[in-house]
Amino acid sequence: MPNITKQYLIQEIAKSTGFVRNDIKIVVEQFLDLVGEKLIEGNTIEIRGFGTFACKPRKARPARNPRTGETVQIEERMVPTFKFSNDIKDKINSLEGILGEAVVEPELETEPVPADKPTDTESL
Repeated sequence: MPNITKQYLIQEIAKSTGFVRNDIKIVVEQFLDLVGEKLIEGNTIEIRGFGTFACKPRKARPARNPRTGETVQIEERMVPTFKFSNDIKDKINSLEGILGEAVVEPELETEPVPADKPTDTESL
């Protein structure tokens, strides 16, 4: 399955709502800009039923430069995180959410074996 892009999301929202794509594009871009700004300010953004965006501190630690093998110190920093809501996790982990109806294997049609013919296991 290919990655979903922002343009694809805008197109799908336009199809399902009937709104103009340019208006949806403005709203989606404003939403993403606002989320980024609020995270930079140190705020947490909670969208009930979907998840929580936050920034968490990551401690300083030593690391190794893969080219030279030299040990370098990585400074303490803030990293953006996203935690899915339990509703989304449950939907992702349910069989219906992952594979839909593909989980059910189709029954193979088999012809009945006449009583006078031995089956493969009987002939062994």
